[in-house]
Amino acid sequence: MNEPTKDQKDLAPVLEPDQLLNFFTYHLNRIYCAKSHLFERLPELAEQAHFKDLKNAILETWEDIGKQVAWIEEIFTLLDEVPSLKDCDELIGFMEAGFSGIYHKKEETGLRDLSILFYLSVVKSIEMASFQLLQITAVKLPNRQIRQLLKENFDESKSDLSLFVQITARYID
Repeated sequence: MNEPTKDQKDLAPVLEPDQLLNFFTYHLNRIYCAKSHLFERLPELAEQAHFKDLKNAILETWEDIGKQVAWIEEIFTLLDEVPSLKDCDELIGFMEAGFSGIYHKKEETGLRDLSILFYLSVVKSIEMASFQLLQITAVKLPNRQIRQLLKENFDESKSDLSLFVQITARYID
């Protein structure tokens, strides 16, 4: 077998349409798992928030996530696929580790609120990066509506992150 030349190594590999679609649906499903879990857990997190603006921001984010989950389900429908909550244990474990860090600060309301803000900002940053990469991948998918739904998800995540950053700045002042 011949070794690839340097020029061949510098070229990105060509992905078949099924490979791209499998990659896309697998990672979209991972985001679906994360969003579904957050949707379930955010009301409890809002109860833990001391600062009223933070509590309101969490509840607003919870509503946004409900819309995002519906948009993701719509993408799966457009792809003639079904989202699944199977095989999400690692992702849920990561998210739960963030929650447990918040509960360790239960008696210190200021630190607990900052922990919530930190945790939610990390999650939103991961979501944004994921949606951005899926948008790039979706360019090769035939359905334009999928790209629009991904953009809406990205924009909502970006808006939520911005809100958390603003609240953190107000909290520190």
